[in-house]
Amino acid sequence: MTINFLDRGEGRIAYTVRGEGPLVICLPGMGELRSSFRFTEPALVEAGYRVAVLDLRGHGDSDDGFHRYDDDALASDALALVDQLGGPALLVGNSMGSSAAVLAAAAAPAKVSGIALIAPFVRDPKINPLMRLIMRLLLVRPWGPAAWRTYHRTLFPGRPPTDLAEHQNRLTESLRRGDHWKSFVRTTHTSHEPVHRQLDQVRANTLVVMGEKDPDYPDPAAEARYVAERLRGELLLVAGSGHYPMAEYPEQVNPALINFANRVTAGA
Repeated sequence: MTINFLDRGEGRIAYTVRGEGPLVICLPGMGELRSSFRFTEPALVEAGYRVAVLDLRGHGDSDDGFHRYDDDALASDALALVDQLGGPALLVGNSMGSSAAVLAAAAAPAKVSGIALIAPFVRDPKINPLMRLIMRLLLVRPWGPAAWRTYHRTLFPGRPPTDLAEHQNRLTESLRRGDHWKSFVRTTHTSHEPVHRQLDQVRANTLVVMGEKDPDYPDPAAEARYVAERLRGELLLVAGSGHYPMAEYPEQVNPALINFANRVTAGA
């Protein structure tokens, strides 16, 4: 598949596009790659959508050297890609990608036909200060990449995809490129409080998808209900799933996502 690039001045954002129809843009979470949506993209294309999937700044085939790696930066990249490809677009975000989708919808409602938030962060989780310090220490080289891979594996508590080892190998290779590890660490410093402050500004139709065993939240179901209530959105709780329900249980997530896309892009 051809890799395209979006010039952002300081560097380029890598993305791919497949299919024909209304535009859908998929936004991965921090530390992840375009391939985190490898089970989502084909289903959307088959359902009649033009699907773009990007790599975050300093991840995958995107460049390093940016001044910012936070939610606002990703939101601006998403909106720039909408402009480049011709929107409006349904934004499908996972984790930090969901944070960016919320900010993009608040900033440019005419460019965003809807937002689908998978394992969303719309506020900073409450973390013990000692645990925060431990997390920072775990991201120090030389043990940092191995620690991230080990933690990443815990985010699939239900039915990990059969190609998870292969996918994690791609993550490892990505972190070895250029200054990608430094970019990833900078990305982990992102605060989601700016997202929390913008929730009441969002008018886009919203779908919230959360794995009921997502280890990134003390109470995943409660957090999902909070997000859905604040954004007046629909909610899908995926039993047994962790932080990547679109990869663990695509047979549950894809139909809900396609039904939502059909509604919010009707007439596009």
